[in-house]
Amino acid sequence: MKRILRIGTRGSALARWQAEWVAARLRDAGVEVSLAPISTQGDRQQTGPVETIGGQGVFTKELQRALLDDQIDLAVHSLKDLPTDAVPGLALAAVPERAPCGDVLICRLASSLDELPPGAVVGTGSSRRRSQLWHARHDLQMADVRGNVDTRLRKLDEGQYDALVLAEAGLLRLGIARSKMQVLPKEVMLPAVGQGALGIEIRRADNEVRKVLAPLDDRPTHQAVIAERAMLAALRGGCLAPVGAWGRIEAERLRLSGVVLSGDGSRRVAAESSVSPESAIALGETVASDLLKQGAAELIAAARGQE
Repeated sequence: MKRILRIGTRGSALARWQAEWVAARLRDAGVEVSLAPISTQGDRQQTGPVETIGGQGVFTKELQRALLDDQIDLAVHSLKDLPTDAVPGLALAAVPERAPCGDVLICRLASSLDELPPGAVVGTGSSRRRSQLWHARHDLQMADVRGNVDTRLRKLDEGQYDALVLAEAGLLRLGIARSKMQVLPKEVMLPAVGQGALGIEIRRADNEVRKVLAPLDDRPTHQAVIAERAMLAALRGGCLAPVGAWGRIEAERLRLSGVVLSGDGSRRVAAESSVSPESAIALGETVASDLLKQGAAELIAAARGQE
């Protein structure tokens, strides 16, 4: 390839790490690349819950606009931030091998969820995390937290929170480890749709870039996240709803677990199924159908204040 590929990325340390990882893989393949940091609405507005600053796409819209305007050639997203609604003219070209997709509880004094004292304050801006934590421990207090990982950890150390919940993948990628931390069991906390995975988006018609990115695509990961995203799309939940999903290959079958909760965590519906890996979309729709039969739509609407 003679052209220099322009990689669009958010400016945070984690986003830069992810873009640099993609850049390194492309350079190893003999492709020249350059990074193009792009500020998103979610990065610029660091106060208040994400739901109040524009909803879905607050970390992706500016990158997608830059792609459509030919300012960049590919965008590297945290896949959990990418809405399921397709953008005309764009395509998800590659999903590299997924990092661990769990959620981690980082504590100031305790060492696990069970050890947190009654009424402990947990920092999280995610309705999915809040609802699942409340389902397990309704005595906990939830407080919004925004900012990059270092900012959140500083607030924890200052005593603003008793614990934080952060993505396992982000901590691993940034090389962050704490003595008082627990990877929350999937039985307690199902991850966000696409959590731990990167999504590399391109202009749909750019077959040259699609071909270059093909070696970066990990088929099992791609199938798993397709199933998760199909489930979320069928639920019409959006990235910010109290919905968790976990797709993975087990014994050569693609298995998907899904969960939907009420905003306060008092109600929880769950479903699980498996298929051959080639039927990822159908799997997502099947699990969503099961959840909807159990009242998932009402729970999502209620969590949005649409009762």
